[in-house]
Amino acid sequence: MPVTFGELSTLTTPLSVARLCALFFSCLTLSLASSKGCDSKSLDLDCTFYTFCMVTWSLFFVLTLLVVVIHFIQFHNLLPLSWKNLTATVAALGALMTFSASFAFTWTLVHYCKHVDPRWTAAAVGSCFTLLAYVVELQLIRSQSNGNQRGYMATVPGLLKLLQVFGGCIALVLLNIQTPNSHTPWKTYVSAVIYSVCLLPSVGTVLVMLMDCAARSPVPFDRLLASFSLLGVIMYIVGTVICFTKALEPSIDSPKNPVVIMSETVTACITLLAYTVDLAFSVKLLCDRN
Repeated sequence: MPVTFGELSTLTTPLSVARLCALFFSCLTLSLASSKGCDSKSLDLDCTFYTFCMVTWSLFFVLTLLVVVIHFIQFHNLLPLSWKNLTATVAALGALMTFSASFAFTWTLVHYCKHVDPRWTAAAVGSCFTLLAYVVELQLIRSQSNGNQRGYMATVPGLLKLLQVFGGCIALVLLNIQTPNSHTPWKTYVSAVIYSVCLLPSVGTVLVMLMDCAARSPVPFDRLLASFSLLGVIMYIVGTVICFTKALEPSIDSPKNPVVIMSETVTACITLLAYTVDLAFSVKLLCDRN
């Protein structure tokens, strides 16, 4: 089948302009951040945060570029995916992950950089502009016509699913860079199991919506979503309690643990709130149908 290119006017719509701005600022951020690299002499910590930021900017630059190209060549109708859900997912996760990268990169510069390079300062600003572009794109997607044309992932329940995926990924990253307390290593292992067990159903739900396979589920999908939300609430209550107990313990193994543990605690609380609200939406939907 020949490739059909869209008109240039498709690149001047507000939604396309927001995506092009996200591409430009993410490319600028990557160029500035990678021009100096992670220098252990300039940073008084390992390069975990730097690597996380670079992976985040690179990943969503590629995903946004694919969205722009596929939309321009009018190839999205041939994809075995729900285009509406895919674009909303990329925009929402792009906003969430770029926010975390902007925060981590700026926090690293402020607290650990001995000699702030102007290129890194500009990279932090560029990351904030990338975040703004993704937020505008998501808002434009959500404001399109009615809910049926927006797709599930652009609705509140869909965004809550993406927030759950985001929270689980960030919590696992923060857990990975901690120095486990030699007296209570089991807390780290239990937390890892909790985050992983809750993350898998959320990722599976997003994939089902992207593949538009909800109608093919052998069990009522709305009841399945309610079960996943209830499981997430129970598991994250336990995970949040463990985070608070770790935060109250004296950190003798690593002086940097308190900041990372508090970040994990805040992430766990936000994710628990997302599961709780999602459960409320699921219960309300089941009650309305009954």
